[in-house]
Amino acid sequence: MPSDTLRVEIADGVALLTLNRPESLNALNRELFGALGEALQQVRDDEAIRVAVITGTGRAFCAGADMKERSATGAGAGGLGGGSPKEMFVTAPEPSPYTFNPGKPLIAAINGLAFGGGMEVALACDIRIAAESARLGLPEITRGFFPGGGGPVRLPRAIPRAVAMDMLLTGEPLDAAAALRWGLVSRVVPDADLPEAAMTMARRIASFGPLAVRAARELAHSQEGLPFSEAMRLATSLRWIIGQTSDAAEGPAAFAEKREPQYRGE
Repeated sequence: MPSDTLRVEIADGVALLTLNRPESLNALNRELFGALGEALQQVRDDEAIRVAVITGTGRAFCAGADMKERSATGAGAGGLGGGSPKEMFVTAPEPSPYTFNPGKPLIAAINGLAFGGGMEVALACDIRIAAESARLGLPEITRGFFPGGGGPVRLPRAIPRAVAMDMLLTGEPLDAAAALRWGLVSRVVPDADLPEAAMTMARRIASFGPLAVRAARELAHSQEGLPFSEAMRLATSLRWIIGQTSDAAEGPAAFAEKREPQYRGE
C-alpha cells in the first residue's frame, strides 16, 4: 500500500527509496517498516529497476525503531511484529528490510543519524556511503535489550571484531570518519554532495549488464560460508552462465565498435 512515510521514485533504472518521517528522525514505525518491505519487493520484481538507493529525509537516515509506538502498543523489545511468541512461527512473515533479498544492489546513502534499526537497514545494503555528519551506532544495549535486526550478526562480519564488540556492548556510535577507517562505509562525502554521489554511483551500476551485476552480487553474498575451492567453483559456474547471455557479447562488440553498450538483461 502507498504510504506517505516512504517516497519511491524510479528513473534511469534506479529506485530511490526515501524514509519520510523527518519529525521522528525517520524512526521505523509499523507503517514505514511495512512500506519499506513492500518497496524492496518492488525492487526485486520490477525489471526496470536495476539498483536501489535508500536514504532519509531531513537530518537523519533513520534513528531506529519508533520507541514511542513500541511503548504505546506494549511491544517492548519484541520488535515491530508486536512481541507475541506465536508470531515467531508464522508461515508467511511480512518481508523485513533487515533480511529481505531483492537480488539487486542496494546502496545506503547515510545522511546524519543511523541508529539501531536504521543502522541495521544500512548493514543490509551492499554499499554504504556516508555524509560527513553521519553517525552510526547500535544503542539498544543502553535501553535494556539488544539489536534484533541482524546487527550483532552482520556487524562483526563487516568490520574488525574488536570494533564491532565495542559498538555492540557500549552502544557508542562511530562518526563518519571512523566508520570509513574501519570499513563500515566505503565513502564519505560532504553533506550537500551525498544525494548526487549516491545517485551517480547507482546510475553507473545500473548502466552495466544487469545479469552480470546480479550474478557478481549473488556470488559475493553466497560464497561467505564456503571453502575457497567451492567458492571458486561457484564463481566459475556463474561466470559461464553469464557468458551465455547476449549482454556478454554486447560488451566486447561495443568496445570494438567504439560505442556505448546497450545492455538489455538478456
